[in-house]
Amino acid sequence: MMEIDSDSEQSSTKKKIETLQGFTLGPLTSSISKLSFSSRGIPSDEDFHFYYNFIEFKKPIKEIVKKTESTLKSIGTSTSGIWGKNLSFPDDLDDAYDWLVNINDELFERFDSCVDEFKKVRKMEEESGKRVSSIMDEDGFQLVGKKKKGENRNLEKDEVEKMGSSSSAVKTVSRDARTTAARPRVPFHIPSITRPQREFKMVVDNSNEPFEHFWLEKSEDGSRVIHPLVSRH
Repeated sequence: MMEIDSDSEQSSTKKKIETLQGFTLGPLTSSISKLSFSSRGIPSDEDFHFYYNFIEFKKPIKEIVKKTESTLKSIGTSTSGIWGKNLSFPDDLDDAYDWLVNINDELFERFDSCVDEFKKVRKMEEESGKRVSSIMDEDGFQLVGKKKKGENRNLEKDEVEKMGSSSSAVKTVSRDARTTAARPRVPFHIPSITRPQREFKMVVDNSNEPFEHFWLEKSEDGSRVIHPLVSRH
């Protein structure tokens, strides 16, 4: 039963890798570069609305919008095969900006995870002097996703244990009494700082009266205090 689950998981991962490779090697990159280049010559704000009144400008703009929506929809439909979640392009254009933000966040998050994973494997190889069986080659980008992060750590742990048993390249740090002991408690009051009640010698007024600031200047009749930011006039 375990072998069947492992085979099905490997086939699913292989399919996702193939989908990602086909998606990146396809016409997407050229389409994005053409779109970015052509968008620089398009007027914006009030100029756009002015030129949009002419058919010579409106017709090519509609064609660009149509091609752009087609490209974004193809990106949305491909996310289910690559990331395992459906992030289809919304029909309402008002939600398109939020969709782009979510796509960018997901892409950059997974890219950062892949870079971190690559650094870990590279560091293990440099410390051991041997090539570690590449986890990224086997499971691809999906390995460092949110769902398989725990499995990734377990695989790394197994690799380290294997290298540690065969050679002394991987060094383990043992905790001594200084690292395991409880941290010393920091006192609430620092003795080098004088307490306010000893510095200013003020008598605390606990009477049931409105608070009046001790240092504020009082009015001529003494009935109220004058705040330094308030004009006297």
